[in-house]
Amino acid sequence: MTTSESNLAHLTVAITGASGAVFGRELLRALEADERVGRVYFVASENSLRVLAEELGVSGRNDLVEKLLGKAAVKTVQLSDADIGAPIASGSHPSHGMIVLPCSMGTLAAIALGLANSLIARAADVTLKERRPLLLCVRETPFNRIHLRNMTLAAEAGATIFPVIPAFYNKPVDSTEMARQFVFRVLAHIGLGQPGAYVWKAEE
Repeated sequence: MTTSESNLAHLTVAITGASGAVFGRELLRALEADERVGRVYFVASENSLRVLAEELGVSGRNDLVEKLLGKAAVKTVQLSDADIGAPIASGSHPSHGMIVLPCSMGTLAAIALGLANSLIARAADVTLKERRPLLLCVRETPFNRIHLRNMTLAAEAGATIFPVIPAFYNKPVDSTEMARQFVFRVLAHIGLGQPGAYVWKAEE
């Protein structure tokens, strides 16, 4: 992805009802701080609200972005998952891609089957049909055959399956650092490499 001051990246980020809310929070914080990003459209599924409350102590939908960022948002805009008429539901709306982190198996199924029954599923469907990057950071274990088939369907349609499997060779000091380094890998995958990202260097 190449951006300039006149062509900043516009991305869609969705958080769904799988465990791993800290990963979604760190993704939003990284994008909010990235000067190459002009706008982030953020959608939280209804089921994600309970996970956010239980894992991060963040409750309610009101001012959710500010609560996750820890400050007022400058470039991140929150949209309702029920708002099928939102800009990101249209292929004519400019976008550089979409990241679902974490991605629940229910959301994966809706995307893989093209249901478009929510803004998240519709935005993902649009991302695929317009051949833009779609990263599905699935979070479940173990996988059953339905999960595996849906991942295959989504991958065949053009999505990148990017399981939430953090690295340990960088010796993260806590779960936040673990999540941050995973997010850096996700962003590097779409051409937004981050300062502070751990890069493996083989011993000579």
